Amino acid sequence: MENVGGRNADFLVLGAGIIGLAVAKRLRTLFADASIVILEKESAAGRHASGRNSGVLHSGIYYGPGTLKARVCAAGAAAMRAFAEEHGIACRQDGKIIVATEEAERPAVDKLLANARVNGIEAVRLDDAGIRAIEPNARSCGAGIYCPTTAVIDSPAVVRKLHELLRTDGVEFRFGEPVRKILPLRRQVTTPQGVYSYGHVFNCTGAYADRLAAPFGVGLDYTLVPFKGLYYKLRLERSHLVNANIYPVPDISLPFLGVHLTRVINGDVYVGPTAIPALGRENYGVLKGMRVSETPAIGWQLARLYGRNADNFRTLVHAELKKYRKRHFLAAAKKLMPILEWDDLVPTNKVGIRPQLVNTRTRRLEMDYVIERTDHSTHVLNSISPAFTSAFAFA
Repeated sequence: MENVGGRNADFLVLGAGIIGLAVAKRLRTLFADASIVILEKESAAGRHASGRNSGVLHSGIYYGPGTLKARVCAAGAAAMRAFAEEHGIACRQDGKIIVATEEAERPAVDKLLANARVNGIEAVRLDDAGIRAIEPNARSCGAGIYCPTTAVIDSPAVVRKLHELLRTDGVEFRFGEPVRKILPLRRQVTTPQGVYSYGHVFNCTGAYADRLAAPFGVGLDYTLVPFKGLYYKLRLERSHLVNANIYPVPDISLPFLGVHLTRVINGDVYVGPTAIPALGRENYGVLKGMRVSETPAIGWQLARLYGRNADNFRTLVHAELKKYRKRHFLAAAKKLMPILEWDDLVPTNKVGIRPQLVNTRTRRLEMDYVIERTDHSTHVLNSISPAFTSAFAFA
C-alpha cells in the first residue's frame, strides 16, 4: 500500500474511548504482527463518555432477548471484572436492587425477570422485607429485584491500563489528531498532522461516529442526538444511607432508566443521571460545547422527535428539563429514597453526554447497538450504555 509522506497501518482505529481500546486489544490478540494505529482528537484516552460514566458494570437484565446488548452485556461484565482482578484495578461486586415504587410498576418487574431467565442472568425477586435487608432506606411497594452480579469499577483506571498495555504491545497512539478528511476509495484518512493509509478502519468515535461514517456511504439513515447526564452526590454525612446501587424499575413508556443512586468505587454516592436533550456533542455546560456548525441540526432533530412523539419523547423532554432545577431532581431521587432532604444533595461537576442514535426515517431512538460495514471499514454507530460494561465482549 503506497502512502507517500504519510503512514501505513493494517488496522486504523478512530477513537480512543473504551470501544476503540477494546477493539485494538482484540485486534492485537488476533493479529500479533499487524500494525495498529489509534487516532484520537483529544490529548489522552477516554476523555468523554468512557471517562465520565459512573463505573457501574451492568448485569444485562434490562435488554430484551435477541438484542446485541443482551448478547454481550453479561459476558462483557465478567470479562471486565477478570481484567480488573488481573491488573489490580479496584472493582467491587456489590450487587444492585431495582425497586417498584408504585403498583403500576409491578408488570415491569415481571418483564425484567423474564429477560433475566432468557438471558441467563442471575436475578432474585424481592418483597419489602428482602429490599429492606439489602437497602433499608429504599422505598418500594413490595416488589423488587436483586442483581448480585452488578459491580462498580474504577473506569478511568481501566482506560489507563488498556492504554499502557496496548502501547507495550506495539499499538501506536496518535493523540491530538482529529480526522479532517476521509477518502474511502484510496483507504486514506487525513489529520492535521498527516495522511494515514489503512487496510481496515474501525470507526469508534462515539458522538461523532455518524459524521465519520457518512463518507463511506453507511449510516445514512441515522444521526446522533446528544443527551446530557447531570449528577448530584450525597453529602458525606448521609452517604451511609446507600449500601450499593438502587435503581428504579424503568418506565417502559420512556427510553432511559431514570435517576438512581450508586455508591461508586471511591465510596461516594452519586445521584443521577438526567437525560436532558443537549444542543452539542460536547455540550457539558449550559452553553459550553455548543457549536454553530452543529447546534441548528441537533435542534432540528430534537424538534422532529418532539413533534412525532415516538417513544413518548415529549414526556421525556418535559420531565428531564425540569431536573435542571434541584427541587425536581430531588423529587426524582425521593421516589427511591423518601428520607432524602434538600441539603443531602451536593452539586458536582460530573457531567456526561449520551450520544444517542436516531433513525431519521422512522424518527425513533435506536436502543440497541448499531454496526454497519463496508469491505474495508466497520462503524460502531450507537455505542451507548452499557458500552463500557460490554466493551470486551462487544469487541
